[in-house]
Formats: sequence, structure tokens, C-alpha cells
Amino acid sequence: MERGGAKRVAVKCAVPAILAACVLLVFVQCGAAGGSPDGGSAAARGGRGFNATDVMFLQMMLPHQEQGVKLARLAGRRPVRPEVGTLAAAIETTQVAEAKRMQERLRAWRRPLRARAHEHAAHGGMPETTDAELAALERMPPDRFEREFLNLLIAHQDDAVQMARLETGKGEDAWTRRLAERVGRSRSAQIEQMLAILGPDPRKGPKPPEDSPRK
Repeated sequence: MERGGAKRVAVKCAVPAILAACVLLVFVQCGAAGGSPDGGSAAARGGRGFNATDVMFLQMMLPHQEQGVKLARLAGRRPVRPEVGTLAAAIETTQVAEAKRMQERLRAWRRPLRARAHEHAAHGGMPETTDAELAALERMPPDRFEREFLNLLIAHQDDAVQMARLETGKGEDAWTRRLAERVGRSRSAQIEQMLAILGPDPRKGPKPPEDSPRK
């Protein structure tokens, strides 16, 4: 799926409810009451004090965090403004630490760090940052890199916000719910910061006054 830069961001920010509904479908099909769509796997089931939503949230967030770290590290190797470099470094540090705690939680529950492939069958509709997108960004010319980097990172962090909302709405484990709340707040703040850094796209030219005559 091609993100399309700022267009991808506008669509995601305008219709978060659609994304939330897609993720909800994933959670329902993976078994909100336990088990996978075929009803067989114990990997996605809950246990004492936690449920399937908690498990799936952490299992989905771990690869998402890994992609986010890869994305953030690209900024350390390319010419970007100091505020962009500082933000990227902070994101890398935070997400590495979060991923470690997520792994510890899943191990404590005796659940795998990744769900089996078929348990994410419905996950195809959920936008994600792919290796192809990262490779394309790495090849981006210096004069375009920063804007494309920010657009991709905004989209990536918005995915995390949508997953966090599902956990806070359906999760049972208090620790995982608190993590999801922090993820939602921090990623939303980062998105606002990046949108402010981006400003208007100079390639689109000035916006005409609202009262100007239409041709």
C-alpha cells in the first residue's frame, strides 16, 4: 500500500474511527474471549488478570515498535534539522525501552512474542510501515528526505494511537492499559510536533483566500 506522503497523513488523521474499526475486527476475529479465528490457539488467549486483547495488543505493538526504531534511526544518518534529529533520537530510546517491557510482560504470561501467522489474517487491512517504505525513504534525495521522513513517521505513530485506543477500550490488564494510555498520549503529542515542524507543503503553493472568486 502506497502512503502518498501528506495525503496519507490527511486520510489517517481525518478518519481514525475507520482504522479503529479495522483493528477491532482483528481483535474480534483473533478471539476477544480467547483463541484464534479457528478457535485453536492458546497463544492469543487471556489468562488470570489479562485477556486476549492485552495479548494481541502487545504482540502487534512489538513489530510496530521495531519498525519505528528502524525509521527513527534513518534520521540519524541523514541531514535533518536539529529538532527533527532530537525527536527521532527520543523516539528510538523510548520505543526500545517499551519493547523490552512488552517482551517481559508476554514472557511472564507465557505467551509468544509473536502470534502465529494465521492469527493475523485479518490484519491485512491495518496500515503498517513496510520494509519497502523504509528502503524507499533511505534512497530519498537529501532535499526531500526530511519531509518524507516526517510524513511516514506521522502515519506510523498514528497507527500506534489506533491500537492503543483498542487496548484501553477492551483490555483487562492494568499494566498494559496504562502502557496503551502512555502510547496514545505520547504518539499524539509527537504527531502534533511533527505537523508543526512540517508546516505547509511548499510544493503546493500558497492557499488562496476563502473569499476569492472561483474560476
